[in-house]
Amino acid sequence: MNPLLDAVRRYADAHADTDGVAQTPIPGLMIVRATEPSGLVYAISKPLVCLVMQGGKHVTLGTQEFAFAAGDSLLITADVPTVSQIAEASAKAPYLSLVLELEASIIAELVEQMDAVPVDRYAPVQVEPTDAEVADAALRIMRLLDRPTAVPVLHPQLVREFHYWLLCGRHGPATRRLGWPDSQARRVARAVAVLRSEFAQPLPVERLAAVAGMSPSSFHQHFRNVTSLSPLQFQKQLRLIEARRLMLAEGITASSAAFAVGYESVPQFTREYGRMFGAPPARDTDAARHRGAQAATM
Repeated sequence: MNPLLDAVRRYADAHADTDGVAQTPIPGLMIVRATEPSGLVYAISKPLVCLVMQGGKHVTLGTQEFAFAAGDSLLITADVPTVSQIAEASAKAPYLSLVLELEASIIAELVEQMDAVPVDRYAPVQVEPTDAEVADAALRIMRLLDRPTAVPVLHPQLVREFHYWLLCGRHGPATRRLGWPDSQARRVARAVAVLRSEFAQPLPVERLAAVAGMSPSSFHQHFRNVTSLSPLQFQKQLRLIEARRLMLAEGITASSAAFAVGYESVPQFTREYGRMFGAPPARDTDAARHRGAQAATM
């Protein structure tokens, strides 16, 4: 038995919620479990690494498609829009993965100590076989969860070690960019943080550019290079994703969701929602609830 797979399975069995997500007391660390293939999941992902223990998943970024399965790691090094789908999962052999959000401050400290040089160009999404050292660090983090009183004391150094081995391995060159103090990615990330927290409000590009320390024209170009979207498109996708969550999780109407996320026109919201999710709000959410009800009876 793979010790890491066993540890991840046991934690997911004990802690996964109805959506198959098991949060942990370690910030940014979660376990994902699914007993059947999923529908399409739309998100603007934060920088993270996903270690797949069992099953398989597909992720699409624009026109690029990535397939990964047990033994692979998915690395996302920028806030980018993704469409993902669990493709291989069953009750007997569920999809299982360990997801850790990356800490730019930890990476910056390590990059300085390692005297590492960043690469000029990198893909924001990569799939590679999981390095043995990364898997070993992940196993020790999972074993720490069995000792709750030790988690607050020991988890920072184990998470730091995990980042170190990530920097040393196949994903190292791409990960390094997150830690470069004045990199375009770090500057854009400051603006993205504002967009994430205030997406329902009007946000002039001049304000976002100032947060990033760039001129508006330079900011617009670098923002698209890093995220693949313009700032306006990024904000629009955040609004639509949150509106869909509100309708599914809280049962509110499409018009209420539209106003809650900052739209002033319901027809505009309906058009843009349909372009993103492939169907108008009511039809899309009804279909999602129907799929959920079917899954619950299986």
